[in-house]
Amino acid sequence: MGWRSVMISRPAKLRREHYSLAIEQEQTAFVPFEDIAIIVLNHREIQLTHPVLSACADYGIGLYATGDNHQPNGVFLPFLAHSRTTRLMRKQMDIPRPLAKQAWANIVRRKIENQAAVLRFCAKNGVDRMDSYVRRVRSGDTENLEGQAAAFYFTQLFGQGFYRAEERWANAALDYGYAVLRGAIARGLVAHGMHPPIGLFHASEQNAFNLADDLIEPFRPLVDLHVAKHPATTEGDLAPQDKAALVALLNVDVGMPQGKMAALSAIEYAVESLARLFEQGDSELELPTLIGLHAHRLEC
Repeated sequence: MGWRSVMISRPAKLRREHYSLAIEQEQTAFVPFEDIAIIVLNHREIQLTHPVLSACADYGIGLYATGDNHQPNGVFLPFLAHSRTTRLMRKQMDIPRPLAKQAWANIVRRKIENQAAVLRFCAKNGVDRMDSYVRRVRSGDTENLEGQAAAFYFTQLFGQGFYRAEERWANAALDYGYAVLRGAIARGLVAHGMHPPIGLFHASEQNAFNLADDLIEPFRPLVDLHVAKHPATTEGDLAPQDKAALVALLNVDVGMPQGKMAALSAIEYAVESLARLFEQGDSELELPTLIGLHAHRLEC
């Protein structure tokens, strides 16, 4: 499984050289394809060859494009052959509603728990109220405690005048980080034979990533914590170093039932548990616990 995040923010030409991605700039850098999890193209003057696209598909690499506002606006997902794709699609469509509602409640609880952890890490008020939301979540979250908690949480974290819809640096940073997580999760879903448009809770006919938008929820607070801890030094658009730091969150450690691991690895385990949900009816999803902003250290 790939573990490296490659972000390209200057003019470059990308080509395939044997088993590596060659990045031609002032000098040429080589990165083994087997090490790469995602590539973010963040400049208009980046050229890439068809063999690079083919290699991304072969190695299961998520390739992101960014729009005029430099926010991720698309992801190239591998069309991986999988022995159980059709079976899993049927199971996704036929999942018993009580099972889907129970799984969604587990997702919502962990998301709110992680939001409460963000408030603790940032020494903000409101942790007790967030904990009360967690205790009140029931199957299917019929009271929309997820939405109630989010409305309270963001004003505690960023101030009473904060609104997610307004144009400001913090919202741009949140959107960028969420988009990177969303693409990484969609990549994992496809790799494990699942169909991203068919969600547990999200069900928009215009959304090709409903299932990714379900599973992303407990991962979002990782981005929130980073943005709260690293506010903008200047007003305006995200700087290249801001974007690189948001992409690097995939390598930040989170807690999982198997132990501490990078968020990217945690996504793999969470996706595998989601596959078990559909195939075996196991609603106990393996979801991340926020433990800080410490980068994962590879053992030598």
